[in-house]
Amino acid sequence: MMGPMTQPPTDLALLTHLLTEQWRRLRAWVGQVVGTPVGDQPSVLAGWTVTDLVVHLGRSMEALAVCTPAPPDAVPATLAEYLGGYGRSAQDIAATTRELGTQHADDPLAYVDAGAAAAFATLDRLGPADLVVLARRGPLLLSTMVTSRLVELVVHGDDLARSVHRARGGDAPHDPVDPAAEAHVAQALLDIVLARVGDAVEVADARRWVRLAAGREPYDVDELARALRPLDPSDAVPDLGRMLPVL
Repeated sequence: MMGPMTQPPTDLALLTHLLTEQWRRLRAWVGQVVGTPVGDQPSVLAGWTVTDLVVHLGRSMEALAVCTPAPPDAVPATLAEYLGGYGRSAQDIAATTRELGTQHADDPLAYVDAGAAAAFATLDRLGPADLVVLARRGPLLLSTMVTSRLVELVVHGDDLARSVHRARGGDAPHDPVDPAAEAHVAQALLDIVLARVGDAVEVADARRWVRLAAGREPYDVDELARALRPLDPSDAVPDLGRMLPVL
């Protein structure tokens, strides 16, 4: 039986592939947005402009770039524990993002590209073994850090898509979220919830579920019933109001 800090095995090569593909798709999409008047428009995240959100992508990837091998006795945090710390740091994250947005307003993509390049260089250097690394928030498995970066890119990719669609309407670029990456993130967020409630449900609509789990949409039982479905048709989707959002 797994202990409270034990985590299931993961495929670091698969996660690296998903992160790479999601980054490539999102970066190509962002290149069509930055430098246009849309960048100064408010995003769907209160207090953040579209450019702030773009710059935050670089900051998110820097979190992987600064990882180093952890001491041998380090106990790695689970994905649930790592993501759970976001709420306590929300104000600091927002302040840092706005500061970086101001600093890199003239060329936000240069900052974002540097953060991504450093992140993938660190991943190449630390892998392919799934070792415990020391991140800004403490020790965790390298696979957990990569998964958390995948969560960031998928969630904020959708944030950006909704923000730009609101500003440009039908002229907005294609969806920046990679379907395979989104499916993996949706399952990872569901696994966190299922570990707490134990109900047998699966993802029915990945985008709906990611938005609910990430607090992008207010909790609603009807929306939840569209996002998830029970494995047994005779069962109902459990009320997860006390479990959401996950991050």
